[in-house]
Amino acid sequence: MNVIVTDEGFAPDDWTDGFVTLEDAANDVVALDVASDTDSDELVDRLGSARMVRVDFPSSADGRGFTIARVLRLKGYTGRLRARGHVLADQYAMARRSGFDEVEIDDALANRQPEDQWLARADWKDHNYQARLRG
Repeated sequence: MNVIVTDEGFAPDDWTDGFVTLEDAANDVVALDVASDTDSDELVDRLGSARMVRVDFPSSADGRGFTIARVLRLKGYTGRLRARGHVLADQYAMARRSGFDEVEIDDALANRQPEDQWLARADWKDHNYQARLRG
C-alpha cells in the first residue's frame, strides 16, 4: 500500500486509471510512468493528453526527477504531477517548488517519517529563499 503526501498531509491514492510507461504510450494515454533518466524534451513531445505523470525517484540522492518536473512545468504541462519512490520529507519543499503536486511513498517510509514531518515542510511557499531574493 502506498501513501500520497500533499500539503494537507497523508491520504490514500485516489488515482484509479492506471499508468503506462513511456515506451508503451500511445497518443491517448491517460497517465504516464516515467523513469528518472527520461529525456525531458522527449517526454514533453510525447505527453499528448496525459492527465497524470508519475516520475520515479529510485534513490533519495537522485534528483533528476526534480529537473523533469521543472522542465514539464516550464514547457506548459498543467496536468497532475507526482513524485514516486525514495523522496524524503526533507525534500518535500523542493518537490513542490519544482512542480510536483504530490509525492507517493510506501508504508515503510511513511512509518519512518510520519505525517508531521511532511506537514512541517508543507509551508514551502513561505520559506522559498529564491522568491525572497527576487524581492
